[in-house]
Amino acid sequence: MKIDDLTPELQTQLEAAVLKRLIAHLDTRSDVQNIDLMNMAGFCRNCLSKWYLAAAQEQHIALEYEDARERIYGMPYETWKQQHQKEASQEQLATFNTRKE
Repeated sequence: MKIDDLTPELQTQLEAAVLKRLIAHLDTRSDVQNIDLMNMAGFCRNCLSKWYLAAAQEQHIALEYEDARERIYGMPYETWKQQHQKEASQEQLATFNTRKE
């Protein structure tokens, strides 16, 4: 089967499975900091949370941002920060600031 032969429903199912797998992968890589993701890929867990929230809003679902974050982080954001987030280095911050300009 060619990708163009997929029904819209099947394409959505596959895309949902990919997102689940990405979230699960990020759960196993808590050593990878959001600033590293931003510097290398231009998105991070917070971006995924915002995209999740935007998708809910497009479907007229009143979801809270913190709930979207918890879905992406696998736990409340503040808990994730306490357990996994490290202070960004000057080099990381400089790279981030250069790329966002």
